Amino acid sequence: MSFSLCSWFTPFISFPHKTHRRIPLSKPANPISISSLPNISNSRFPINCYLHGNSGQLASTPANPRWESWLATAASLYPLYVTVGGTIACLRPSTFSWFVKAGPTSYSLTLGFIMLAMGITLKLKDLINLFKRRPLSILFGCAAQYTIMPVFGTIISKFLGLSPSLSVGLILLACCPGGTASNVVTLIAQGDVPLSIVMTVCTTLGAVILTPFLTKILAGAYVPVDAIQLSISTMQVVVAPILLGSCLQSTFPEAVKMVTPFAPLLAVLASSLLACSVFSENVVHLMSSVFGMSLASDLPLLQRAQTILSGDFGVIALSVVLLHFAGFFVGYLSAAFGGFKEPQRRAISIEVGMQNSSLGVVLATSHFTSGMVALPAALSAVIMNIMGSSLGFFWRYVDPSDPKDNLKVDQE
Repeated sequence: MSFSLCSWFTPFISFPHKTHRRIPLSKPANPISISSLPNISNSRFPINCYLHGNSGQLASTPANPRWESWLATAASLYPLYVTVGGTIACLRPSTFSWFVKAGPTSYSLTLGFIMLAMGITLKLKDLINLFKRRPLSILFGCAAQYTIMPVFGTIISKFLGLSPSLSVGLILLACCPGGTASNVVTLIAQGDVPLSIVMTVCTTLGAVILTPFLTKILAGAYVPVDAIQLSISTMQVVVAPILLGSCLQSTFPEAVKMVTPFAPLLAVLASSLLACSVFSENVVHLMSSVFGMSLASDLPLLQRAQTILSGDFGVIALSVVLLHFAGFFVGYLSAAFGGFKEPQRRAISIEVGMQNSSLGVVLATSHFTSGMVALPAALSAVIMNIMGSSLGFFWRYVDPSDPKDNLKVDQE
């Protein structure tokens, strides 16, 4: 999981050159009044990057100092951090043993810190104002989040014949809220960033009720699921830190302003540590099953690779890839059928497809005895960000504007 960084990333993301449209010389019928835009006082709140109602237009904001730009660039490398960390976990799992031994307390505290870092950039009244302006798209996106992913998590676990522990882990991951890395990917993809941000916050707050009870309904057939305890844990490690951060932002604005530039980088580093530590905890079992089958035989390279992929590692990786692919693809289709424009389709697709894998890790390690339950979420942190970033960079070079709108402008 990453962080809502569009206010820091805007200077670094250059979009493809577009052909300039002809601007009519006549006075527009409905001129836009600056006073009609919502008043958002927090200059660091990510929604400030964009004019409401048109995510493609950048609002004029003062240039950030160079050291803040460096911090933003470092924070944007989250997929690289989890990939490098995952490689280290495979080659030398003992690197993360100090963090694993302190779990699950270390996991819960780390996720709480990540959510606190998110909370200090938010003003709830700004979120409420945006929700009032665009309730339909926000509610549609949240409904898609908590229907598409849980349903496909259940279907994939049955289709692949996953073990009970892995089935519960995949379903738990599917029932988690959207990950905040989706905000950055939506920015890269030229999607509707304000919609993505509000969807992330709304699904995160809704996770207190929806994540535990959806998990109980869908995964209760495999192992007993205590929905009440899951709900309490979600409140403690997600919602409470966000509300505390928002309260600190309102009460001590100057102090928060000083630490806010460091929050994104610290949050992504903490998230990388969390995911890679859980992965290292289970990698010994995975590697023994993989190499025990592959190295003990004299099979050709292709058949050896097939043997590895047919083991636990291959099945888990395939299930996670299929889950996120379904989220991206079906999320986009549902938004298209819902009549939303291309920027909203991209935002909903990315938001649905990218989960809060850190929350899945914490809930799995805190409430289930088998360490394999946490593995889909830990592996998702790497796979999800690679898939999401790839999709975002693909859409970066595809104009999101409606060709019909372009034609109307040219004809004026």
